[in-house]
Amino acid sequence: MLIETAPAPKAPLWTRLPVVHQLRQSVGLQRGMLVVGLVITGVFILTAIFAPLLAPYGYSQLRDDSGPFGAQRAPGGEHLLGTTVGGYDVLSRVIWGSQTAITVMVIAIVLSIFAGVALGLVSGYFGGWLDRVLVVICDAVYAFPALLLAIVMGIVISGGRSDLWGGIFAAAISITVVFIPQYFRVIRAETVRIKAEAYVESARVLGASNGRIMFRHVLRNATRTLPLIFTLNASEALLTLAGLGFIGFGIEPSSAAEWGYDLNKSLSDVTSGIWWTSLFPGLAIVLIVLGITLVGESLNDLADPRLRSRRAPGKTTAGVAGTSVVPGGTLNAGPGGIDGLEASSPASDQHPNDDPFEAK
Repeated sequence: MLIETAPAPKAPLWTRLPVVHQLRQSVGLQRGMLVVGLVITGVFILTAIFAPLLAPYGYSQLRDDSGPFGAQRAPGGEHLLGTTVGGYDVLSRVIWGSQTAITVMVIAIVLSIFAGVALGLVSGYFGGWLDRVLVVICDAVYAFPALLLAIVMGIVISGGRSDLWGGIFAAAISITVVFIPQYFRVIRAETVRIKAEAYVESARVLGASNGRIMFRHVLRNATRTLPLIFTLNASEALLTLAGLGFIGFGIEPSSAAEWGYDLNKSLSDVTSGIWWTSLFPGLAIVLIVLGITLVGESLNDLADPRLRSRRAPGKTTAGVAGTSVVPGGTLNAGPGGIDGLEASSPASDQHPNDDPFEAK
């Protein structure tokens, strides 16, 4: 039985972009979660980029032309969100803090992706004693608490000084070390599966080198799930940075704005009825982690066929040009496609297990 189908029209390039493709694929609650997560994440990124234009004052500014700001001033007037116990403008500290947060997230994720992917690719492809050693090392590193490791790395890298780049790299590198085993496990498992495929064996028979097979054939197909891990790890990186600042190992306010540090300094304000110094930095952390988590969970659901919602059959746009049922005969589906063909026969004449294209 020969079935001839018309080639489906190729979708525009912009519809095949990673996030756009998942957005078009999502339906119902999944689409709502993804849209909300993308909006929150987009606002966070834009705020970090345009922080110098959006912030009314500098992150360490204590006075303007009219004089000092004053400590613990209530929201209103020139300070829309009030001032902190140290005399800093809360709105400016929240806006500038987005730059610090996104810098740590980008550095940590990029370093962990490169290291984890490289180690997982080599371990899964070559196997042997190297694979066993790397698996044991990554499992041992993964057992360390992220926050404890971040504290140790902060002391080693910055020498106890919480300056801008010392604090940023201390948090980023400690997060990187914790994230490497996650990327290693995913890439190693995919590499072990892909290297046994027929096209990899064909490339090896044709004389392709190990490097060409690894980077041309295996790596391209083993990194499809990385965006899911990236989004989930980004929120964890932000929480680790905030935790460092909250326990006193963050970045000093004269070097950069950091939400965890601001929360630490506002603990005594809460008992005095001064709520604005802790509410807005904490709200920023909650919203951004929520937005990134919603994006990650939505992408995870869409990548899993068991969790992905199906579109209604009526929304299928595939068409059939012609079907050769018997030699010399052609059955035309008509403008209704498959639905039109099936509707042309009475429902009572067909058994649920019958093939509508089977020659009678």
